[in-house]
Amino acid sequence: MKQSQLFTKTERFAPKDEETINARLLTRAGFVEKLMAGVYNYLPLGLISLQKIEQVVREEMNKIGGQEILMAMLHPKENWQTTGGWDKIDVLFKIKSRTEKDYALGQSEEEVVTPLIMRRARSQKDLPLYVYQIHWKFRDELRAKSGLLRGREFLMKDMYSFHADQADFDKFYEIAKEAYLKIFARLGLTAKVTEASGGSFSKKISYEFMVLTDAGEDDILYCDKCVFCVNQEIAKQKAGETCPKCKTGKLNRAKASEVGNVFDLGQKYGQDFDLGFTAKDGTKKYPVMGCYGIGISRLLGVIAEKMHDDKGLIWPEEVAPFKVHLLSLGQNEAAEKIYKDLLENNIEVLYDDRDISAGAKFADADLIGLPFRLVASEKSLKAGGLELKKRSEDKSEIVKEKEIVKRLK
Repeated sequence: MKQSQLFTKTERFAPKDEETINARLLTRAGFVEKLMAGVYNYLPLGLISLQKIEQVVREEMNKIGGQEILMAMLHPKENWQTTGGWDKIDVLFKIKSRTEKDYALGQSEEEVVTPLIMRRARSQKDLPLYVYQIHWKFRDELRAKSGLLRGREFLMKDMYSFHADQADFDKFYEIAKEAYLKIFARLGLTAKVTEASGGSFSKKISYEFMVLTDAGEDDILYCDKCVFCVNQEIAKQKAGETCPKCKTGKLNRAKASEVGNVFDLGQKYGQDFDLGFTAKDGTKKYPVMGCYGIGISRLLGVIAEKMHDDKGLIWPEEVAPFKVHLLSLGQNEAAEKIYKDLLENNIEVLYDDRDISAGAKFADADLIGLPFRLVASEKSLKAGGLELKKRSEDKSEIVKEKEIVKRLK
C-alpha cells in the first residue's frame, strides 16, 4: 500500500484524555480513534492488525477441533431470565424496543449457545462438541479505562465446550490451555496461567491468562521459580512468601492484564434450559460446559503496552499490519522497483512515497513500528543497495537490490 493513499495521518501529540501507553500510541500512529469512553473506531492499520490476531486465534482453535459460528449480538430478555442473568449481571446492557419488548446486548453467549447446541446434541454420542465465535461484546462499565484494555465495546473470541462428564471437560481444558499458550507465544507475549474466582459465571475456580504490564487492572502473585500464579483477590498467600507449589521460589506481586480466561460452567446452563442428552444408560443427563475467552481487541492494546520504545510501537511480525516500511527519500526508480518486487513476492509493504521531509518519514516509521524499515536514498544506492533495519534493533545494513526479497522472506 502506498502511504500517500492512506487516509489516516500520524499525530505528533497524544490526545489529552488518554492516559495509557496503548491508547496514546495507537491513536498517534493512526491505528484507532476514540469515539467515546470505552468505544473505539479501528482505522485501516488497526483493523489489519486486529484481523491478524483473529487469524492466529482462529488457526489454533481449529486445530483443537473448534467449529466456528457467528451468534447474534441482540438477545431476547427471556433467555437471560431463564439463567438468572437478567437481574444478577450488572454490566448487562439492556434495551427496550418501541414495542416495549426488552433485549440484551451480548456480554457473553451462554444464554444463546446452550439452546443452540443442545437442541442438536441429543445423545451422548454427539458429545463432546466445541464451538467458537469471534464477535463484538458489550459491557456497561461504570468507568471504561486503560484504552483498549477495558472498554464498553470489544472484540472477543469465545468458545464453548459441551461434555458428557467432568473428566472429559478436565481433559479438554488441558488441550485448550496449551492452545492458548501457543496463541500468546505466536503474538510475542508470555502469559501466566492464573487461578481466579469464577465470578458471575461460576462458583468454581477459573483460570485467567495474564500478561505482566503496568497498565494492567489486576494484581497477581507469581512464583519466581515455577508456574504458580494466583489473582491476589483470592490468594491465601502474600508477596514475599514461599511458593506453595514448588516450596522453593518466592512470590512476587505484579500488575497484569487479563488476555484470556477459562470457566468451568458445570451443568448450570443445561439445567436452566432443561436441555440435556440421552446417556448410554438411557437416562437424561445435562452437559458439563466450559467457556473459553480471548480478548482480541484487548490483545492489540496489551501488545502495544508491552512492545514499544520512546519513539513508538514495535510490532511482532504476526500482528504488524505490514512487514516492511519502505521509505523513498527523494523520487527514485529504485524504490518503485523494490515496491513492485515486494508485492509480486507477497511481502506486505507500506510504501512511504509522500513528498515530505526525510525526518518526518523516519519519525512516522518509528511511530507506526513495522518489523522492518527499508530506505531507498541517494546515499544508500551509492553504497550499493538499500538500507535495511529491524525496528527492534539500532543497527542497519546495506542490502543489494537483488537480495532484498530473499532477505525479507
